[in-house]
Amino acid sequence: MRPLSMVEDGSFKAMISTFHPNYELPSRTFFTKQLDKKYKDIKDKMKNALQETDSVALTTDIWTSIAKEAYMGVMCHYLKNWKMVSHCLTTMPLEERHTAANIAEWIEEVIAKFNIPPEKIKAVVHDNGANVVGAAKILHEKHEWASVKCAGHTLNLVVQNSLKSQQAISVCVAAARSLVEHFKKSELACTKLRVKQTQMGTKENMLVQDVCTRWNSTYAMLSRLQEQRWPVTATLSDPAVTQRGKHYLDLKTEQWSLIEELNQVLEPFNSATEFMSGQQYVTLSALPHIVQKIKKKLQNPDLESSSVKSFQAHVTERVTERWKDLTEFKPESPNITLLPAALDPRFRKLKFLPADQAFSVKSTVQTMALAAKQQMRSTARLPTSSTWWQDDDVP
Repeated sequence: MRPLSMVEDGSFKAMISTFHPNYELPSRTFFTKQLDKKYKDIKDKMKNALQETDSVALTTDIWTSIAKEAYMGVMCHYLKNWKMVSHCLTTMPLEERHTAANIAEWIEEVIAKFNIPPEKIKAVVHDNGANVVGAAKILHEKHEWASVKCAGHTLNLVVQNSLKSQQAISVCVAAARSLVEHFKKSELACTKLRVKQTQMGTKENMLVQDVCTRWNSTYAMLSRLQEQRWPVTATLSDPAVTQRGKHYLDLKTEQWSLIEELNQVLEPFNSATEFMSGQQYVTLSALPHIVQKIKKKLQNPDLESSSVKSFQAHVTERVTERWKDLTEFKPESPNITLLPAALDPRFRKLKFLPADQAFSVKSTVQTMALAAKQQMRSTARLPTSSTWWQDDDVP
């Protein structure tokens, strides 16, 4: 993507003139006006769509670009004809400090810009950053918006923290990262790898470089290495790729074994993150079930490596700590996660809860449903304005 100013560049004008001498190139102002018009049209359509829905959830995130410029994105989500609809409301540059108060104010400005009444917002999904969590708390106290921490971000924090807790695993992951980086930088190594893959009948997949902030990328790197173990080892053993006496890039036998076991533990986190990242369906109701399944999967007795066993115990502890309030329920302040689970046909039996607690949740849902039904009946019985006029003025 190029900046609009390129239409004023002399070389660009000369190129266009060569292609089409009679073509009159529009100015930068023309394109700016067209973009403004398009933005206004789309914004008006989004305003109209948001007016027709009763409930809206927000997602917000703050990140820094390669140019070290900070941005905040805000998306809205709602149901239309029982289908999930999502829109990006803004991607705004941040020039002030990212304090909790400022973030809360910026979010309020965004919804005001699209004429979304605060009472229509039901929840804000966000990451685990202290400033964003603080902003969500401010908005909850001010507007009663539920604060929901992103499950994918939380799972990634759990995994990355636990990977660093075991020295043997940290060393192994670092060695794997260096190995992949070598192939990424060496055209010769990549070419030889493809040859070895063909010779060994292995899938011709490229190695994957992990980025700690990118969800599941460490698992993607290790699982791909496990898949390509023998082509990679054969490539590094080739004298044309690695000089004699410099086979240090290849992993040790015990490290390959460690990767194989570690992938078994990481796989449930990968599956859970992929499911919870879905954009065409709601995911909050599945969270208690998924957390329970992760804990169950982590009870793998077949592991041999002491490091992976310790990692398994550590990650289980972190999962429990992160979601310690997930299944707590009080009728006077219902759990925003358990109520959707009770309404979801897949999880409505609430098997992840003790029987007495499941009964309490179901009773609360029934009470809320009866209250809503009674309110609808009361509204239906209210006379229309024409009826009032007839009662007053027509004999």
